[in-house]
Amino acid sequence: MIGKITGRIEYRTSDHVLIDVRGVGYLVYCSERTLAALPGVGEATALYTELLVREDVLQLFGFLTLVEKEWHRLLTSVQGVGAKASLAILGALGPDGVSRAIALGDWNAVRAAKGVGPKIAQRVVLDLKDKAPGVMAMGGTVAQATGDVGAEVIEPMPPIAKPQPPANASSQSEALSALGNLGYAPGDAAGAVAQAGAENPEADTPALIRAALKLLAPKG
Repeated sequence: MIGKITGRIEYRTSDHVLIDVRGVGYLVYCSERTLAALPGVGEATALYTELLVREDVLQLFGFLTLVEKEWHRLLTSVQGVGAKASLAILGALGPDGVSRAIALGDWNAVRAAKGVGPKIAQRVVLDLKDKAPGVMAMGGTVAQATGDVGAEVIEPMPPIAKPQPPANASSQSEALSALGNLGYAPGDAAGAVAQAGAENPEADTPALIRAALKLLAPKG
């Protein structure tokens, strides 16, 4: 299993890049959002990867973060969602957007992805809502996980700019754990924490818990 690719971008197209790793070129398919975040041709990059194995094809898919990779794995586990649809959803919403949409049950947001109809969007939300808390607790790029992006490339590589996780990612994870300990269902807790975090990105753990509890309180 190929879990990570580190090398220089040889060329790029609308849906994939060729990454040269010590003279071996790997075709890696990515979402539009991930492709837009990659550096230019000739520059160094690092991607988490997922290998699709079929009788007639081997395809590598690349992701900047573990959250994006995990959502791809989960999305493609939903009946009717293939790799192309998964990348379309991730390209339209981004991994954090997918987390929020699924946690909040917002299937209309998922439907906004190209080629994804209402039935598939609803199925994605229903099948994966309880998986959102675990994914939301993940984070980090290849460089943050390994501590050295350039370890596998012979030539010295320039620094690579990478997106940072949400400011309150750790607070959201702690708030989710606290609400779980209070007996709230994972899906309900994830939705409340996601909404609270979106409304106040700088909130610390206690503030997120208070806000989420208000959202979870019975109405009326």
